Amino acid sequence: MPIGPQPRGARGTVGHPYSALRLRLVLALFGLVLCVLGAAWSLSQGFTGFGIVLLVLAAVTVADLVVITLRLRAERATRR
Repeated sequence: MPIGPQPRGARGTVGHPYSALRLRLVLALFGLVLCVLGAAWSLSQGFTGFGIVLLVLAAVTVADLVVITLRLRAERATRR
């Protein structure tokens, strides 16, 4: 990427950067899948404590997904 001014038509600026909510959404979904699969595996193998920790992390990830979704909807509403 060349050094210089931002190309015309780009969404973000120095004062108002482009939102990374979609990247955060993908990473949260990946974390949710990983936590749920890890919890299922650890609970089936008898590692109850670790499985409960992963389920708590999955619940936090679900809350994060709700926040991301609300912010994406608000962002779309302000563009119109």
